[in-house]
Amino acid sequence: MANKKKDPRVSRRPWYAFLWQEWMGERRRKIAPAFARPVPAQWSDERITAAWLGHATVLINFFGIKILTDPVLFPRVGIRLPGLTIGPKRLTAPALTVRGLPEIEIILLSHAHFDHFDMRTLHQLPRPATVITAPRTSDLLRWTWFREVTELHWEESKLIETPAGGITITAFRVKHWGARKRRDTYRGYNGYILERNNRRLIFGGDTALTDSFAQLRARGPIDLAIMPIGAYNPWIHSHCTPEQAVQMAGEAGAQFIMPVHHQTFRFSTESFREPVERFQSALRKTPERIALCEIGETFVLP
Repeated sequence: MANKKKDPRVSRRPWYAFLWQEWMGERRRKIAPAFARPVPAQWSDERITAAWLGHATVLINFFGIKILTDPVLFPRVGIRLPGLTIGPKRLTAPALTVRGLPEIEIILLSHAHFDHFDMRTLHQLPRPATVITAPRTSDLLRWTWFREVTELHWEESKLIETPAGGITITAFRVKHWGARKRRDTYRGYNGYILERNNRRLIFGGDTALTDSFAQLRARGPIDLAIMPIGAYNPWIHSHCTPEQAVQMAGEAGAQFIMPVHHQTFRFSTESFREPVERFQSALRKTPERIALCEIGETFVLP
């Protein structure tokens, strides 16, 4: 169920005024290149491989099943007008463009915010892909023509059959908010567990500190937790700190942690490198648990 409390970011200024200001102020700034470029054609279908493409977009090969989380692969997010997008501009380019992706079979959408649910990217993705999204968000996809779109409520699961086999996806509760244009607060927001061949991944979407990750431990060992670590200052009510992300992944029993949701857009006041530096510091006693730190890096589960 969507959180009915108003987010402190909601102000009297219209939401579109913020997007216009972002477009005007940033239009001449150059976007830095990604740290690395993944090569998914070389990935083995006998392993679990994941590459961070930027923000909350992760490309996963789960034993041959290609999955894309919160796909955002264009220079800006926000309101799409003919010939331009009005909204925040990337600091760092995506590690892959839409053309560089393999054939995607499953798209996971955590919530309807522009930086997680980018219509321009979604329009470019293949129609046969199965889309898993949060409650009361599928109406936003009505012009994309995806063949199968499923809204999952917390604790609901769906078994998806692909040519490579089946995978079970379960939605779980996170602490966030789902409105796309500030007033549509009825929209939901999810984290997801992915299970196949007795291996499990967590995609945390966007979340503040919550006890819901501890409840996931009962499902069995978690191999990898993909956790947001940025935009916490001053938005601590809806975005966790790096230390809290590590804490929640640990409570879930995750062996490895992949930090996302940083170094891509400027949504808060912390510096560009602060989130990842704090993340690394939080794991200084167990650095082997860090899956990756830079946009474009690839991690292969042992």
